[in-house]
Amino acid sequence: MERMYEGKAKIVYRTEDPERVLMRFKDDATAFNGQKKGAIADKGRVNAGISAAVFRYLEGEGIVTHYLAQPAPDELTVRHLTMLPLEVVVRNRAAGSFSRRLGIEEGRAFSAPVVEFYLKDDALGDPLLNRHHIRALGLAEEGEADRLEEQALRINELLRRYFAARDLELVDFKLEFGRAAGELILGDEITPDTCRLWQVGSGERMDKDRFRRDLGGVEEAYQEVFRRVVPQGEKRED
Repeated sequence: MERMYEGKAKIVYRTEDPERVLMRFKDDATAFNGQKKGAIADKGRVNAGISAAVFRYLEGEGIVTHYLAQPAPDELTVRHLTMLPLEVVVRNRAAGSFSRRLGIEEGRAFSAPVVEFYLKDDALGDPLLNRHHIRALGLAEEGEADRLEEQALRINELLRRYFAARDLELVDFKLEFGRAAGELILGDEITPDTCRLWQVGSGERMDKDRFRRDLGGVEEAYQEVFRRVVPQGEKRED
């Protein structure tokens, strides 16, 4: 297959169907906009499986995603989207860059979720944007920022419930969207790479912060999230 794109965590290939692409998840791990690099054993399989399960759940709740099938343990077949150059971040607690930027202690819960937009540009460090920036730079069509926020908040509501049922608290997460046939569709992945997940009760980190902060137990945390999210013995879709 022809390689269309290779990012830090995935490789995207063309398929015989121009409306479908294949995403292959890698074991590579990066942090701080690629300044820290490494690998997490079996991460490709784990993240593909988690994403497939979460996308199927969201589809069942009425969220349109790019997910179509999981033809191999570390691969997803998805709709071919024209991706928006935006990252939409939803925060339920202060953590990471939010805490550093505003001097707020990690773990402070918000009375309502905080939605942020970032320009997807590694060379610029994925800078924070507001709606005026999005409009001035033509990064989205008129009214799309409002629709992205509305969709992100709905997904947050669904995912908080989903992960809570698995004794995980969704602290914050990143979403990416694209267009197909004029429709805004959720794309990319939803995994411990893109979500902060804390163990309910203890607050133990079960996500990429273990890699970022050299906390150890990275592979074990990813595998545990996989175990809780992916039904054991479930037949993979071809």
